[in-house]
Amino acid sequence: MQALGEEIAGKLIDKDVILLTGDMGAGKSELARGIARGLGIAGPIPSPSFTILNLYDGGRLVLNHFDWYRIEDSQELYLAGLDEFIGNEGVTLIEWHERAKELLPDTYLEIIIKQLDDGCRTVEFKPCGNFRPFSI
Repeated sequence: MQALGEEIAGKLIDKDVILLTGDMGAGKSELARGIARGLGIAGPIPSPSFTILNLYDGGRLVLNHFDWYRIEDSQELYLAGLDEFIGNEGVTLIEWHERAKELLPDTYLEIIIKQLDDGCRTVEFKPCGNFRPFSI
């Protein structure tokens, strides 16, 4: 998943919003690490499960990596001011976006990861709104 993430990163531009969709353990955080590496971000890239948002700079683009698994609803993000980071400077990655759909912009790329019974994964790219055509 990291190699795929690095390849995806090469196609990302400023203000892109990427939704990472998949069951727990499907590889969302691993893909996010690959995207971070592909953007040239060095150092540890932990999952933001407990912090909700990790910000990374020092690469080709800033990376705003959200994990909304632990939030109740969008109000939590509003109260913390975290909604201001969505689609702002750099690339925004959001895991578990289903928890606060009303905060999503109209234009984004959804990457859907499905883990198969044989241990393999399928990855689907779903551009929404005016997101440019995207393929790997």
